[in-house]
Amino acid sequence: MSNPVPAPAKGRLGQMRQAYQITKRSDRNIGLILLLTFLVVGGVFGALGYLLFGHGWIGLTITIVFALLTGILGVLIVFGRRAEKAAYAQVEGQRGAAAGALQMLRRGWEVKPAVSFNKNQDVVHRVVGRPGIVLVGEGNPNAVRGLLASEVKKHARVGGESVPVTGIIVGKDDGQVPLTKLVKHINKLPKKIKPAQMTDLVYKLKALDAMRPAAPMPRGPVPTSMKGNRKAMRG
Repeated sequence: MSNPVPAPAKGRLGQMRQAYQITKRSDRNIGLILLLTFLVVGGVFGALGYLLFGHGWIGLTITIVFALLTGILGVLIVFGRRAEKAAYAQVEGQRGAAAGALQMLRRGWEVKPAVSFNKNQDVVHRVVGRPGIVLVGEGNPNAVRGLLASEVKKHARVGGESVPVTGIIVGKDDGQVPLTKLVKHINKLPKKIKPAQMTDLVYKLKALDAMRPAAPMPRGPVPTSMKGNRKAMRG
């Protein structure tokens, strides 16, 4: 039985607390790891600050503040990475996991979940950005391959010769992209179109979407747990 979806927490501290609780489900030593990170990072930079700022009360005050700030920064960095890893581990293999991962793309991307699907809930998601059109298929590899190929042709007709259309299948087999590397893989795609082209392209694709039936996205904790952990780490 899957874990219930927690209600979104309010405020930065609430989000941090919820992200910690979600992470601890699969990373039981997270508390000890964060404590050791704070002590090691704070201790190293505290010693460095002591050497730099001297032994007087002003220097000691600066050293303590410096150690605390660097220790906290180290904790936030480590927590962010482990929280993201834990979120992936909890949703990997679930329907809609790729859609949740795509929501973690930063500004500059237009994400449209489930632009195409079949009766078995194999789906193709769409991302539009500077690399052009990126179509992401998830589900049964054999079934989604045909679905993805069909969508690549449709989107190539809309985008024209100047807009690249890239097809990706999420999975662990050869030629597929693991869920944990999906966002990084998309971010590394070469930039091929200008921002103005991207705006025009989004409007054209909306016309294509208007002719489609609404996609029944699977219900579950994917967007909440994955995007919630990332949101809690942002400033």
